[in-house]
Amino acid sequence: MKITPNYTVIYNDDDISVLNKRSGLLVAQDRYDPDAPRLDSEAEKEFGRLYAVHRIDKDTSGCVIYAKNADSHRALSMQFENRTVEKIYHCLVNGRPLWQTKTVDSKLLPDGDFRHRTTINSRFGKTSITDFKLIGICGPYSWLEARPKTGRTHQIRAHLQSIGLSIVCDPLYSGNQKPVRLSDIKKRWNGDTETERPLLSRLALHAYSLSLEHPKTGERMTFTAPYQKDMEATRKQLASIFGVDPFNQK
Repeated sequence: MKITPNYTVIYNDDDISVLNKRSGLLVAQDRYDPDAPRLDSEAEKEFGRLYAVHRIDKDTSGCVIYAKNADSHRALSMQFENRTVEKIYHCLVNGRPLWQTKTVDSKLLPDGDFRHRTTINSRFGKTSITDFKLIGICGPYSWLEARPKTGRTHQIRAHLQSIGLSIVCDPLYSGNQKPVRLSDIKKRWNGDTETERPLLSRLALHAYSLSLEHPKTGERMTFTAPYQKDMEATRKQLASIFGVDPFNQK
């Protein structure tokens, strides 16, 4: 069985490490499962001590930045706190939005129910803002770009649920966890449905890029994380069948 690497290196120097993590891996220790596999523990074998400055969901793939010393940790943490970091996510959702762009600002309460989901709560929730953009419709699916202005747990997933949309294969916020199969979207498919392997069977949410100032030099830098193999294969197949590629949209 082929083993998928836990991460690839996007950028590394004496102050920061920027990694492209696989889905299913925590960024840092989780209070609910302290023994779960973690990206920081794995990457520290290569880079030494790493300091987490932000988190992305365990099931989300993509761009994660770590500080490598206390000064960098402080400087990066301030940027995230002051919301000067630009974060762009790509996701594949079920259905078709009736808009081209949409801002959702419903207040969110992390750990708001018995499943530890983030819930909409206008009274006790925290200010949360996400800008969404439709970047391509592919039959039963749509590619969206999400730019969260705040950093709440499960923010993108909870905001999408609040407007009637769900990310493909979302185990927490979607009633439809059906994987993406070529047999379901390609009219002339001659394979065996009994042995067919899904193109994508995990949360279709990817932290595509981060833009921030280098903690030592102050230079504004943008780091981009290529899609993981499963999401890339899905993109290529959908582009081939429907003629819509999220990377070629204006």
